Amino acid sequence: MHVTIAMLTYRRNEYLAQVIPHLLEQVAEFSGPDKSAGILIIDNDPQGGARAVVESAQEVEAAQMAERAKSTGVAELPEVSRLAYVHEPEPGIVAGRNRALDRAHGANALVFIDDDEIPAPGWLTALVSTWRSQGSAAVTGPTPPAFEADPSPWVSASGAFDSWEAADGAQVPSADTGNLLLDLRLIERLELRFDPRYGLTGGEDSLFTRQLTRAGGVIRFAAGAVVTKRVPAARATRAWVLERSLRSGSSWARVRIDAVEPADGSAAGVLARLGLRLGYGVKGLAKAGVDGLRAGVARLRGDVSAQARYEVSSRGGLGMVMGALGMHVREYGRPRNRRGGRQTGRKAA
Repeated sequence: MHVTIAMLTYRRNEYLAQVIPHLLEQVAEFSGPDKSAGILIIDNDPQGGARAVVESAQEVEAAQMAERAKSTGVAELPEVSRLAYVHEPEPGIVAGRNRALDRAHGANALVFIDDDEIPAPGWLTALVSTWRSQGSAAVTGPTPPAFEADPSPWVSASGAFDSWEAADGAQVPSADTGNLLLDLRLIERLELRFDPRYGLTGGEDSLFTRQLTRAGGVIRFAAGAVVTKRVPAARATRAWVLERSLRSGSSWARVRIDAVEPADGSAAGVLARLGLRLGYGVKGLAKAGVDGLRAGVARLRGDVSAQARYEVSSRGGLGMVMGALGMHVREYGRPRNRRGGRQTGRKAA
């Protein structure tokens, strides 16, 4: 059995240099006579800025293995490094994820982890153990936050950085790709891919896992498969949280509209999607208005916790309206490509 760990990265070289040793430890802990793992770093920087980081880590890995072989008298050097670098210059997270699907062909499972996350000891083993014991199509786990600066009471109460919580082995309806194992052979049989329409907006993982479950796949939760997600000070702000809520609301509506069958342009599909657009537009507008009023009342009362929750909900409702109207909120755009089309956004990734 072989497992490929895929990490997409974009100009986070300091984070990348810190996480690679953790990934190599996961591979060493997991590997045995009948199982192995490898790491795939996919660099979405057009300039390929992460190449030097990966090459440096490969040199350290080779030196460490050579030293162990010398001290034990047992050769450990593999034919190729357990750490591979791939350059994917096409902008957007979908291009990187689909590149991972292609490069991992032949593996039994593909595991996604983000470049701002640190896996806890036993993470990979827990994912694979749940997958093998449950026979599931995918496995996810907790992603608790690690704030680089103390968040404000508003940010803490917003819930924006809260982790998934479920019983160990429980079935969950969806998952994001920050901590996700996929049964690669099943994914290939189903011919599932990440949708290019979500390349610069995010939400591609929600659509992907929704399509997986609609095809009969089951997603399980592994409580021991923990990755800690770093939250830099620039993200732990009210402005960033509200922007993310807007995007999340937009993606929530778009995913459900785009997942409607049939998707071949037939009259039945068009009418079904039109009905959803109208329904989500009305629902989002009501949510934005009602929770906006509730947020105002909470602010007057000095209830920061309630204010944060209602402001996030209201902004998510506005995002639903945008998604229902076909408007996109960019999350993974390049700075020079921000304008144009029916898109909005501030953050490059």
